[in-house]
Amino acid sequence: MPITPHGSSDIADDDVWNAGPSYLASNKPLARLVARPIREFLRVETAGSVLLLLAAAVALLWANSPAASSYDAFWHTTIGIDLGGSGMEQSLQHWVNDALMVIFFFVVGLEIKYELVSGDLRDPKTAALPIVAALGGMVVPAAIYLAITGFGEPGKGWGIPMATDIAFAVGVIGLLGRRIPSSARLFLLTLAIVDDIGAIIVIAVFYTDSLRLSWLALAVGLLLVMVVLQKLRVWSVPVYVAIGVVLWFSLFQSGVHATLAGVAIGLITPARALLKEDVARTYARTALADNHLDPDELTRLRFLLAESVPMVERLQAALHPLSAYVALPLFALANAGVSLDGFGEAVTSPVSLGIVGGLVLGKPVGIVLASFIAVKLGLGRLPDRTTWTMMIGLGAVAGIGFTVSLFIAGLSFPQSQALTDDAKIGVIVASVVAALVGVAVLRVATSGEPPAENPAEHASDEAPAGS
Repeated sequence: MPITPHGSSDIADDDVWNAGPSYLASNKPLARLVARPIREFLRVETAGSVLLLLAAAVALLWANSPAASSYDAFWHTTIGIDLGGSGMEQSLQHWVNDALMVIFFFVVGLEIKYELVSGDLRDPKTAALPIVAALGGMVVPAAIYLAITGFGEPGKGWGIPMATDIAFAVGVIGLLGRRIPSSARLFLLTLAIVDDIGAIIVIAVFYTDSLRLSWLALAVGLLLVMVVLQKLRVWSVPVYVAIGVVLWFSLFQSGVHATLAGVAIGLITPARALLKEDVARTYARTALADNHLDPDELTRLRFLLAESVPMVERLQAALHPLSAYVALPLFALANAGVSLDGFGEAVTSPVSLGIVGGLVLGKPVGIVLASFIAVKLGLGRLPDRTTWTMMIGLGAVAGIGFTVSLFIAGLSFPQSQALTDDAKIGVIVASVVAALVGVAVLRVATSGEPPAENPAEHASDEAPAGS
């Protein structure tokens, strides 16, 4: 009988283990009742969304509790690094936003690269509809926001309602189970990825205050060094990590938001395996012919097996838990803590209304309108078993901006904490309303429909990378 992944087994310990099972695979009470259930929960695609939601809720409770002052004091604790005169000193919140979130944006870059090389974005016909829909879902919300706020100081937040939170959107769709066809799920995922590309461009072009060209040139040079090393077949991860850290620091000093270093490195990561798959299989058969593996054979087999899988996929699998279960919850904890004392005034401010209007109304209108035009012009077709009512529901779910919207909100009003707080409240309210509206519309759209095929068959395609 096969041993299942992660060290658990359904067969007697003596049949598998020499000296008993690992703790996680044992029948000890904590392992059986706590550790294994937590592990299984973290393997579910909605787990990241749940943790993100809990972190946001904790932040709101903390910021509105009798200990509210400790929230600001903690996240504004200053931590500095001195690197021979080129050091940096930032608050803990900025370290989360500028450094830890690099992991999230790196995973996003890996996801985009995979989709461009091996996924749906490589096929123009398949990608056409979600690309056009994503463009509509970015332009219309920004236009609604500007129509409400005008082009003054509040208007600087026009990029906030353009974003879609992949983790939350896929998590909400996951709650509906097999009601939603896999083709509709894939449409939403592809749309969200294109949305991420748009958000990255917006951050890079419109939310960079000033440029230090010498540092930017160094960052570009380091990126080119990585490309050259790949061409030379230098295949050492620590080398790229070291260069990546310096690249991040260079971008930070240049004035461009440092998290874009993660996106850039993700986009140049190899999406083709170094070795052909049959190389590892052939070697394994040879090495196991004598029913024994010595240390040298084991080391070589590990290398061959690893390099039979593209680096993009390996890094996604390795970093997704860190992004979804550490970086994003900490980001929400550090940024979602807004005082609700003036909630009534804040939620009716132009900034908040613009964000709610953009995400709740602009997203579905932009996505459905752009999709309708694309279908009528023959640029694409609706996903299989997907109706226009279902498209409205998918568009509403895409209005869950949260992570990237909060991120852009922090960049939009550097001189006004009041506008930043209004924007954060608007993002939270809009994301909750968009989720509720999306679920309601999708339930109506799928009522009476037979269950779709098993989503597990497409789990590898749908699992979010932590956005």
